[in-house]
Amino acid sequence: MNPANTVFDVKRLIGRRYDDPTVKKDIESWPFKVVDEGSNPKVQVEYLGETKTFSPQEISAMVLGKMKEVAEVKLGKKVEKAVITVPAYFNDNQRQATKDAGAISGLNVLRIINEPTAAAIAYGLGAGKSDKERNVLIYDLGGGTFDVSLLHIQGGVFTVKATAGDTHLGGQDFDTNLLEHFKKEFQKKTKKDITGDARALRRLRTACERAKRTLSNGTQTTIEIDSLFDGEDFNANITRARFEEINSKAFQGTIQPVEQVLKDSQIEKTKVDDIVLVGGSTRIPRIQKLLSDFFNGKKLEKSINPDEAVAYGAAVQAGILSGKATSAETADMLLLDVVPLSLGVAMEGNIFAPVVPRGNTVPCLKKRTFTTVADNQQTVQFPVFQGERVNCEDNTSLGEFTLAPIPPMKAGDAVLEVVFEVDVNGILKVTATEKTSGRSANITISNSVGKLSSGEIEKMVEDAAKFKSSDEAFSKKFESRQQLESYISRVEEI
Repeated sequence: MNPANTVFDVKRLIGRRYDDPTVKKDIESWPFKVVDEGSNPKVQVEYLGETKTFSPQEISAMVLGKMKEVAEVKLGKKVEKAVITVPAYFNDNQRQATKDAGAISGLNVLRIINEPTAAAIAYGLGAGKSDKERNVLIYDLGGGTFDVSLLHIQGGVFTVKATAGDTHLGGQDFDTNLLEHFKKEFQKKTKKDITGDARALRRLRTACERAKRTLSNGTQTTIEIDSLFDGEDFNANITRARFEEINSKAFQGTIQPVEQVLKDSQIEKTKVDDIVLVGGSTRIPRIQKLLSDFFNGKKLEKSINPDEAVAYGAAVQAGILSGKATSAETADMLLLDVVPLSLGVAMEGNIFAPVVPRGNTVPCLKKRTFTTVADNQQTVQFPVFQGERVNCEDNTSLGEFTLAPIPPMKAGDAVLEVVFEVDVNGILKVTATEKTSGRSANITISNSVGKLSSGEIEKMVEDAAKFKSSDEAFSKKFESRQQLESYISRVEEI
């Protein structure tokens, strides 16, 4: 495997700026190269003898394109539409970028839905559970992101009461913590530092991930890697208790969003009927114990497959949206999701003025009136942000738009009505109107980081088609080499 050409974790890049602190931190641990192109992070690889850069949307489109192929083979027909899930805590930029990835892969994206909401559909439709009134907490801890949602389910109506999470917490972080531990162990044993060797780091990370999985079932395991670095072999033992100690801060960090959704939904923890585990990382025993203890020893619900629940829920939603619901239960289903983070604009002094508070059911339309701050002001700028902090610098910038010209008048006389419209995908459109003169202008956010123009999307669609044939040839060559290596290995064993 070529570590510099093996791209993963792209979900942590999509819709983010290059200078985002979390992007900077991830770049330090990734073996592949991420470069800055106009404040957007791009992945740089060597492809067919050339240096090429790909946006996170293009790489996500490759994954979606592969899934499209898998579905077409399974169903025996063309797949042109899809419902795509995203972490509940994805902001507007990340949602729009994900939708763009779907378009690049040749899919008509019917809906973007939140992952824990999709999991709730999978859980709520099982065994006639949707008939009973119940409060269901979805705890979704995957490879790279973490979401908690609290839903009220009754009679096929799924109402999201609150959502919280961390778009930068998951199994990969537990692997990284283990990797750092073993890097120090190796250095202590050999006096050699593997930090700069991408291949050694990739091999060690793979071994760490395997150890993590083993420790979900057993209480100890051994890592063995021949010639890890500079001809030095590496062997080390790790117990489940030590693994839990190394990751104790990260594990404990998953409880705060649980507390947040209970607070936001104004539901006491004793009133939560079911706690549903979703995502591969929920198999870790310590995480299960922390969650159960928080709910006073309550039994956790493990009746749905944590790896498949989100895809199952998305498939049900796709069936409903395409008019192909397979049962009366799904045909009558109604999904009411929420805005995960407040949306608003920056006022004088960079103070955040929320227009759509977090927890608002989508789709929604909210208005707020603003005015001018200077006499004869004819241009008004509206920087749009998403977040919960008073200082806009601490929130996520979604872009900026300008309303001009407006009639000159005294400061404070102009009436500027700003309308925020959030669609069913959780994606935002903003309109501003100057009311005093009756002059109005419809403005939608532009220059949003991660948002692609229709021309850029079309070019990426063409590139994807162009690369497809060379990709297939490369894939066949790689498979042949793997088969040959496997054959040689079997012969050597004989």
